[in-house]
Amino acid sequence: MKTEYEIKILDIDVEQIKAKLDAIGATKHLERSMRRNVYDIDPEDKDSWIRLRDNGEKTSITIKEIKHDGIDGTKEVEVDVHDFNMADQLLKRLGYRSKAYQENRRISYRLDGVKIEIDFWPKIPPYIEVEGGSEEAIAKVVKRLGFEMSDTTSIGVKKVYAHYGINIHDFKELKF
Repeated sequence: MKTEYEIKILDIDVEQIKAKLDAIGATKHLERSMRRNVYDIDPEDKDSWIRLRDNGEKTSITIKEIKHDGIDGTKEVEVDVHDFNMADQLLKRLGYRSKAYQENRRISYRLDGVKIEIDFWPKIPPYIEVEGGSEEAIAKVVKRLGFEMSDTTSIGVKKVYAHYGINIHDFKELKF
């Protein structure tokens, strides 16, 4: 499994961040709506799951494992698939049942080989996700955005919702 280097900056002012991204020369890549089904691998293990996601560019099946809340705490293995609905049928035939359907919107930028995503999820404020090939690459972009690494978090979406007092597992569907 590969290591995912990623941080989040919560409670952002979207227009201010867009202006900053333009000012520092980030390239806007794409604006899109995304959808996903989430499946338990083992219902007893809340730190690993299967995600079927259509991100507006491609559809993929990913096994995600949270080892810890650090910048390098998520491991994943991902494969692209041709069709969201057919992949869902395949997973069902293998015995997996979707425990949740989730939607979000994303505005994607690139800067110095690092992905900067402005994420919008139902019921919570927007946040930035910064993903790169190393902690150092991410830290440089965070600094260029006007933040310190101490302003960031590496928690997953489940804990982001918990930060706002919401249990994401209370929702079989998260839609706008």
